[in-house]
Amino acid sequence: MRHDAFWLTTSDAAPVHVQRWFAEQPPKAVLMLAHGMAEHAGRYARFGAALVAAGVELYAHDQRGHGQTAQRGILGDYAVKDGWQRVIDDLAALNHHIRQQHPRTPIFLLGHSMGSYIAQAYLMQHSCAVSGAILSGSNYQPVSLYRAARQVARFEQWRQGPTGRSALIDFLSFGSFNKAFKPNRTAFDWLSRDPAEVDAYVADPLCGFRCTNRLWMDLLGGLQDITPLEKLAQIDARLPLLVIGGECDPVSDGERLEDLAEAMQRAGLRKVQLKLYPDARHELLNETNRDEVTAFLIDWLQQALDSSAKDTP
Repeated sequence: MRHDAFWLTTSDAAPVHVQRWFAEQPPKAVLMLAHGMAEHAGRYARFGAALVAAGVELYAHDQRGHGQTAQRGILGDYAVKDGWQRVIDDLAALNHHIRQQHPRTPIFLLGHSMGSYIAQAYLMQHSCAVSGAILSGSNYQPVSLYRAARQVARFEQWRQGPTGRSALIDFLSFGSFNKAFKPNRTAFDWLSRDPAEVDAYVADPLCGFRCTNRLWMDLLGGLQDITPLEKLAQIDARLPLLVIGGECDPVSDGERLEDLAEAMQRAGLRKVQLKLYPDARHELLNETNRDEVTAFLIDWLQQALDSSAKDTP
């Protein structure tokens, strides 16, 4: 396996840091990955190695305000203006770069947690650019909840400023996540049953930080936008979609992943699959059963490739 990194110039000329895991031989597919909030692309090296061994190349970028990209911006902040659309456009720029390198290779998308919401928005605008998508550690809630939460973020932005980092928002968003896993060893036990993985997250200076009020305004506005069925219906109905997560993930409580899959089906999307793992928490790729999860994802990608080949005249 080979690994490299580069800076990608995006639609507004902002640089985004991208990591790539690849082999010498041409891949049968390429996966682009949108990571979650308060983490970064470098955490997916193990997954990248498994993908490369299966003939799939991985591109993962540090989203705006995250990882190495934050060195040329503000940690925990998308952009001064139009942050939500900017992070969607970054995926489009990455897809364009991949297509230049691999003109005829199928491209898939994996979005985890925050990245799963950005992935949905991307699919609503660019379904034709990918051959399938995986939504991991996602969620589905009423628009009214996101609207109310955005009012809190608006107040905190007024009180602290756009780049303030609200303890109230942090508490309302993540404060209850650890309750189900008492006695708690760390503030992030909800991420995984594997203590070593949790400790690595806690020790990583590019993980676990509070995001800005402006990012929360952008994100909650984006969630309002992608949730209605008429918006989900903008995704290509023929696109293979996998909704995957842990039944003990407090982000979704398991059942809200079922709600997401059901909403997609009600919106007319015909190839939606749901996969839930009992006892697993938020980060399936860092869970105690991560090898099982990784094997399943590789099998799913192969099935999507096979299905696409059958559908091609």
